[in-house]
This record gives sequence, structure tokens and C-alpha cells, in this order.
Amino acid sequence: MRVLNNVSNTLAGLSLRFNWGKRVARFQDRFRDFRKSRLAFLGILIVIVVFAIALLAPLIQIHDPLQQNISNRLQKPDLEHLLGTDHFGRDVWARIVNGARVALLVGIIAVGIGIFFGMPIGAVAGYYRGRVDEVIMRVMDAFLAFPPILLALVVVAILGSSLFNTMIAIGIVYIPRFARVTRGSVLAEREKEYVEAAKMIGEWNLSILFRQILPNTLSPLIVQATVFIAYAILTEAALSFLGLGIAPPNPSWGSMLNEARLFMESDPLMAIIPGLSISITVLGFNLFGDGLRDILDPRLAEK
Repeated sequence: MRVLNNVSNTLAGLSLRFNWGKRVARFQDRFRDFRKSRLAFLGILIVIVVFAIALLAPLIQIHDPLQQNISNRLQKPDLEHLLGTDHFGRDVWARIVNGARVALLVGIIAVGIGIFFGMPIGAVAGYYRGRVDEVIMRVMDAFLAFPPILLALVVVAILGSSLFNTMIAIGIVYIPRFARVTRGSVLAEREKEYVEAAKMIGEWNLSILFRQILPNTLSPLIVQATVFIAYAILTEAALSFLGLGIAPPNPSWGSMLNEARLFMESDPLMAIIPGLSISITVLGFNLFGDGLRDILDPRLAEK
């Protein structure tokens, strides 16, 4: 009984310290606003559908996406081939759903690489400032000076074209972007009272930075991550379109667009379907990111 009382008191103390009740109520209010926004709701609906298609690809595809059948090339949509076939007789529907898996995998892993390396770099620069900040951010600015697609092209050209190298290349592109976002948030947080209080009681700088400041900078990072997933999908499609992304014959929306160039007049559906897949997925993540910004933006939370 005494143990239960101690646990209850501890939880009550934590609840009082972090003010969970107020935070939960604030989140519920923002979530109601999110549901009221038709565009944000549409965005999360698109994201859920794309994830469902990618996860269920082995179950909902009728044919092998790599299986060729020249006798059925450029076939129109029917019950056997829901979206028709391409110039090698491969099922377009199977290639689209497997292309969704590639797009989401590249987007999530690339953004994960950007956060994993960019967040601590930006946090150290923002917290220590001075010469440390100058050196780190000038290096980041040097990377930012290159257009994202050009930098990704250079990295892929060095490493070679493959799924793994494409994820690394796009992830490197986003490291300086997440570093700048994190740095800006840390600069704002380090001036607050709880940081001064932690310094006064003798807590280590790294402990203050990673245990107290960084958790309070996650909101803008989550929003940026959602938007950058959309950009990563676009970048992967561009690299595959140029022949430097996912190696054929593996399905990718960008490579499908590239292959459709020669058949625009005879079979425009070959280009329309992967193009719409890219556009709808990117739109969904952008709308979802806008909705998350409305919920998680600390400036909105203070209202």
C-alpha cells in the first residue's frame, strides 16, 4: 500500500511539474482545429491511403511487377491488368504499388538521416554559439549553396545508383536544413528561465541541451520532417527519371515516367498514372504538414 501511495505521489508530482493536463487539453483543442480543416484532413487521408497501399502491396498486386510479357505490351486497362501494361508487358498497377513502397522508404529513411545528423549539429551550434556556431553553420551554408537536386546528383554519381545510395544522397541534402531548423529553435530555448535554473544547480551543458532543450524543439522538427518527406519523394523521382536513382527494372515512379516518354502519343496513360501518384502523394504530405503545424506550432499554442 505504501508503494502504491509513493507511485501515486510521484505521478502527481510529475503531472504538476510538466502540467500534463493543460498540455493534453491544448492538444485536444488543436486536434479539433485539425479535424475542422478540410485540407489538412484530406492530407492525412491521402497519407494513410498511400501507406496502406505500400504496406499491403504484396497482397493487392495481381502480377509480379518485374514479370515481362511482350505479347501483352501496352495493353489497355481491364480486369486482369487494372491499369494496363507497359512497353515490356509488365503490370502497371503492380509497379505503381511497389513504387509507393520505394517512395515512402526513401522519403522516411532520407529524412531520418537528415534528422539524425542535422539535429545534434544544429543543437550544438545554437547552444554554444560563438566560434563553434560560426564554423558549423558556415559548413552547413556551403552545402546549402548547392541546389538540392544538384547535390544529390553529385553524391549519387560518386556512390553509384542504387536504392541505398539514393537514400544516403537525399539524406545528406537534408542534414544542413534540419541543422538550421534545430539551431533556430535552440537559440530561442536557451534564453528561457528553465535553462538558467539548470545552470545554477550545476547541471552539465550537454545534459541541459539534450535532456531539456531538445525535447522542446521537436515540434518544428516534426512539421519540417513531414514536408521534407514530400520533397525527398520528389527528389527520388527526379533522380530515377534521370537514370541515377533506383536501378531498373525495379519499380520507381520516376523511372516509370522516364520509360513513358517514348509512348506519350500512343499510350499517355503510362505517364499520367505515375505522374498523378507523385503529385497526389506530395500534396498529401504537404497538407498533412500544414495541419501538424497548426497543432504543434508553439506560437499558436500560446494563444
